[in-house]
Amino acid sequence: MTPEDITALFTRSDGSYLFARWGRPIAPIVFGVEDATLQVVKGACEAVVALAGHKMAETDPELGANLMFFFFRDWAELLDVPDLGRMIEGLTPLVDRLQAADANQYRVFRFDADGAVKACFVFLRMDAAMSAIPAEELALGQVAQSVLLWSDTAFSARSPLAVAGGKVILRPEIAGVIAAGYDPVMPAVAQDPSHALRLFARMSAAGA
Repeated sequence: MTPEDITALFTRSDGSYLFARWGRPIAPIVFGVEDATLQVVKGACEAVVALAGHKMAETDPELGANLMFFFFRDWAELLDVPDLGRMIEGLTPLVDRLQAADANQYRVFRFDADGAVKACFVFLRMDAAMSAIPAEELALGQVAQSVLLWSDTAFSARSPLAVAGGKVILRPEIAGVIAAGYDPVMPAVAQDPSHALRLFARMSAAGA
């Protein structure tokens, strides 16, 4: 990847650069799936968190769980989830917008006082297109998009995943960005595009 490629991954549609990684251990929970799929999602979390060199936890002391996956058939179902409206400000108008857009996925991030990620809510409406994706592929893609605050356009043209040897994996360059972003010498939050040059340097040093 070039520095420009990396910059684009964190440059939002309004032109601003914003990078943020998790500032606390990730404690995932999954709603709306069978036990087998639950294990697939948690396995994807473990794999991506290990790649990042970050940590997982059974619980978050403030939130209980801080990476929440919701699988459902209709956006309106979110309005019936206990306490979700308290955790996500403006839930009703958000649901209205997602319904109007016929969206099948959405992520909401929450941040701590320093700007690092402290929670992420992943909403997956299982329409025909989403239901056709194998569970392992769906889980890996969603976890990869939740482990960093990517640009809202980062993966609009190309998935973070690839196929190697008949197996779905993270694209090597995306895995390299994740690992570089969690390097201890790197900041947890950055708003200056020069940060992308530092990511590039870390990736080059690691041979990514």
